[in-house]
Amino acid sequence: MENQVETICSFCGTGCGLVVEVENDKVSKVKGHKENPSSHGETCVKGALGWEYINSDRRLTEPLIRKNGKLTPASWDEALTLIAEKFSTLKDKHGPDAFGCFSSSRSTNELNFLAGKFMRTVIGTNNIDSCNRT
Repeated sequence: MENQVETICSFCGTGCGLVVEVENDKVSKVKGHKENPSSHGETCVKGALGWEYINSDRRLTEPLIRKNGKLTPASWDEALTLIAEKFSTLKDKHGPDAFGCFSSSRSTNELNFLAGKFMRTVIGTNNIDSCNRT
């Protein structure tokens, strides 16, 4: 197939190789990459079948803020300012261990590292976990 992209699976830290087939600018199939030294063409069910969310029409495309009980679109500046204010209020009232973070296996290792760094240095807690174990 002409539209194939070789990549690394982001569901865990193993580093399985994937071949992603693209049709009409959308992912149509994912299979293991046979020359990947980590997985040799094998992939788990998440790597092979856990990609349909990419094409979902339910994905968020802009920040949403709850106003009068209803989620409404907001600018990034408005959303991030609100989050910073709420975090500061909660941290002042209940302390840093009132927070916890569960990072995503759909994120890269680098983004999961940043989530941990943020929780430890900005929030001040070690309450962090992730489902991206092998």
